[in-house]
Amino acid sequence: MALILVIACIVFVWLTSLFKILLLARIRSNKNFTLNGRAFRKRNVLLVIAHPDDESMFFAPTIIFLTSRGHNVQILCLSNGDADGKGNIRKQELYQACVSLKVPMQQVKIINHPDLQDGFGKVWNHSLLAKIIEEEISSHCIDMIITFDKYGVSGHCNHRDVHHGVCSKLVYDTSREDIEVWELVSTNILRKYSGPNDIWLSMFWAMLPSNGTVQCLVNEQSRRSFIAMAQHESQWVWFRKLFVILSSYTYMNTLRKIK
Repeated sequence: MALILVIACIVFVWLTSLFKILLLARIRSNKNFTLNGRAFRKRNVLLVIAHPDDESMFFAPTIIFLTSRGHNVQILCLSNGDADGKGNIRKQELYQACVSLKVPMQQVKIINHPDLQDGFGKVWNHSLLAKIIEEEISSHCIDMIITFDKYGVSGHCNHRDVHHGVCSKLVYDTSREDIEVWELVSTNILRKYSGPNDIWLSMFWAMLPSNGTVQCLVNEQSRRSFIAMAQHESQWVWFRKLFVILSSYTYMNTLRKIK
């Protein structure tokens, strides 16, 4: 009887949280995130990731939020995910996933550089990353960049290097004051695998002045996160299916402004 009660409570909280997310998607526009105090204009946003599938596993709520409001999203993937020798396959999977997220293939760039290969323990050169990112900024008139924070959600060294590559060029470069930089906030393991339930803590955390400028973006179309991740067939194994179901990053993104 006690077990049934616990399960019923978990299901109730889960459904209540999902309802809260759907409600917020209808009533909150997060205008300050893209307007920054100005009249509406289309933003040129560069999402910088490390591997094919990062966009679907971690950033889907942000991508859906931006594309649904007419902003121009460019995705820069700094490796082709060739750790298991499937680089060419994963490259095509990324294109397909991005199309399902309403990002055209021509707005997705995948880097295959010998010094930027996928893998734990493989250190990426921050200056090289900064150079590649700078080229993308110039090519597409980028005025907003979104990437991982210094922990990189999962702690993967490539995620962390991407963060430092962005920061080394933009955060510490005073000549680029025209570009906003936002990072995806990493959470502890309990929040990370709490699914939609994390909406309550995320909203509270975003309201604390000590955390700086923070935006909590809810996923208005959670089903598209599953569809996008399913395009990565070579990675779509049981534990990643479970991750997408349980991960709070499927249902919301908390972004913190670092510049």
